[in-house]
Amino acid sequence: QVQLVESGGGLVQPGGSLRLSCAASGSIFSINDMGWYRQAPGKQRELVAAITSGGSTNYADSVKGRFTISRDNAKRTVYLQMNSLKPEDTAVYFCNARIRIFSIAPLRDYWAQGTQVTVSS
Repeated sequence: QVQLVESGGGLVQPGGSLRLSCAASGSIFSINDMGWYRQAPGKQRELVAAITSGGSTNYADSVKGRFTISRDNAKRTVYLQMNSLKPEDTAVYFCNARIRIFSIAPLRDYWAQGTQVTVSS
């Protein structure tokens, strides 16, 4: 059984910072890409940032220069450092990981439960 557990969401004022963490646990052979998505009320879920197992990253245009994704492969954890937060960043943030549970298993997407980030004065 694979689990992704997030932490770090909350309420922050505009211009503030938050750091999200997401740890994978369970029967895992390898983890490929990891990423963060978000979904605001009435909107579709969108990719915020992603990182490969080798450390290559990509970001949504709306967060470039403000958010930084990183990972610790030994801890099976991905992070999202969010700076200069804006009200439009308010959403539920979901961690995603593409995981292989044994050597010849296909890659499969796993999702965390989501954490609320609210940017408001």
